[in-house]
Amino acid sequence: MNPAQEAAELEYQPPPPEADEDIQHSLFGEILDWMLAPLLLLWPMSIAITYLVAKSIANQPFDHALEDSVTVLAQQVRSVDGKIIKSLSGSARDILRADDIDNVYFQIQGPRGEHIDGDRDMPQPVLDDEDKSSAGGVRFRNDTMHGTPVRIAFAYVQLERHDGHAPQLALVQVAETLEKRAQLANAIIKGVILPQFIVLPVVLALVWFALARGLSPLAQLQERIRARSPEDLSPIASNQVPEEITPLVRSLNEMLSRLSQTIDMQKRFIADAAHQMRTPLAGMRMQSELALRQTDKQEIHRSLEQLAKSSEAATRLVNQLLALARAENQQPSGSAMQPLDLGELARNVVQDWVQASFSHRIDLGFEAPREPLTITGNPTMLRELLSNLIDNALRYTPAGGSVTVRVRCDELEHAYLEVEDTGPGIAPAERERVFERFYRILGNTAEGSGLGLAIVREIAQQHGAEVDIYSNPRATQPKLPGALFRLTFPLPPAPPEPEEEAPHYG
Repeated sequence: MNPAQEAAELEYQPPPPEADEDIQHSLFGEILDWMLAPLLLLWPMSIAITYLVAKSIANQPFDHALEDSVTVLAQQVRSVDGKIIKSLSGSARDILRADDIDNVYFQIQGPRGEHIDGDRDMPQPVLDDEDKSSAGGVRFRNDTMHGTPVRIAFAYVQLERHDGHAPQLALVQVAETLEKRAQLANAIIKGVILPQFIVLPVVLALVWFALARGLSPLAQLQERIRARSPEDLSPIASNQVPEEITPLVRSLNEMLSRLSQTIDMQKRFIADAAHQMRTPLAGMRMQSELALRQTDKQEIHRSLEQLAKSSEAATRLVNQLLALARAENQQPSGSAMQPLDLGELARNVVQDWVQASFSHRIDLGFEAPREPLTITGNPTMLRELLSNLIDNALRYTPAGGSVTVRVRCDELEHAYLEVEDTGPGIAPAERERVFERFYRILGNTAEGSGLGLAIVREIAQQHGAEVDIYSNPRATQPKLPGALFRLTFPLPPAPPEPEEEAPHYG
């Protein structure tokens, strides 16, 4: 072997064997295998069963002939003065042995086994006296004679005695070789098996055609889906597919519906974000151009202050847009879901907003539950939810008011997270619409983007919680009815208590 060949062999490495999960299986091949494999397995079994049935059918007529020969021969045997005689003539003996194919043997024995007539070397039946007396009729057995298999019919003939003693039993046997039986069995097998060699290829061809015909709707469905444009997410007509494929088509339609909703949501999100970002960016540009044209330091300072406010508003809007996008793409059963203490989480969030409440001159309080309340949720998303509620309450509550965050539970296995303020409140007609994106109540002068409550509702839905808005029942000023935001979380079922072990006495 030259160095070039050795180098080629060293460079070549056979591809790793594919895992069974990565191998693409053919539905047509799977069905064909499951149909043909049992068929090819059952075919030899049917041949064996046919052979056994053919042998049984071939034995019946020849057994009847042997039975008749034994019956006729038994009728020729009788007892006279205690001696067994036979009245079988030479011509009758020739007729009994006449056979062009098989050899026929017969034998007559007396009660003590003495030879009366026929072939002396015929094998004897193995029966005791009780079986001999109860045999009653012609019986059959398989044996060999002169090294050749034979079928033997035998019967015990009762010979009456006139001296008062018990009747004697004479044995009559007729044996025949199995050549005619084998020929008939082979003829039956050929008559049954040979047509199968013709029928089997026809069956295989019909199975192949039936499978190809039955799976053709799948190919048609594939062509219809492939012919669609990328923008076409309309449902697939389920009335044009077989009944067995209808569940698959329904699942595809459900997936297309979810995909269409997701795409529409993303398009609406991008359009809303672009529309909302246009205003602060335009304001920042206008303030910056105005500052460039000013020569007075005070006017420049005033323009820069407005520019800072516009950038702060734009930053808040971008952050809330990102929070809304993250909330909408959060999977309800994702890996971030975990057991958490709702009261402890709310306490930590309230502490983060204490400094902001001081700047707003608002009393921010927290009411903890009597005992820990464990729910299943995403800590990051729930912190975002509560932060938006607290921020919303601080923005709309006048200075000197109060905001209270409360965590409690009831006897119906529900946990409640409430944010209560003493602001202007929300009219009942507006309570459903405030959860829409970028919606702001007319006449409202507080700064905001209109995304906070949309984020709250999205996160609540991800956690299977309900959001309700009420008036503050503890409000003291009629012009400031306040608002109460209540989120209702389902509590997970309590683990079963361990059974107490019965005391063991040694």
